[in-house]
Amino acid sequence: MVKVLRNSDVKRIIAFIPPGHKHVRLYVEFDNEKYVLQEATIDAILRAYINIITHPTRKATELVVTHIKEKKQGYADYQHLETSRSEEEIISEINEILKGII
Repeated sequence: MVKVLRNSDVKRIIAFIPPGHKHVRLYVEFDNEKYVLQEATIDAILRAYINIITHPTRKATELVVTHIKEKKQGYADYQHLETSRSEEEIISEINEILKGII
């Protein structure tokens, strides 16, 4: 099941750094659900969004979780990295997933 989260569904968002930690978290609250997103997930969402919104022709990108053994200092072991799938493949798949939903 795909759940579309409208802006009006989000009751509040709190950005914070937990005591004793270095990385930002986002607490997202809905009527019946509460989520905390870790910084690596936030970064991936922002990177995907910026990749589309700032590019003159790009319409889709896909990131998948990948375990990184050798990484820059401070990065999480698991990162969402871009795939090599074409925009056409990604758009075709998401259109099928969302058929009749939005």
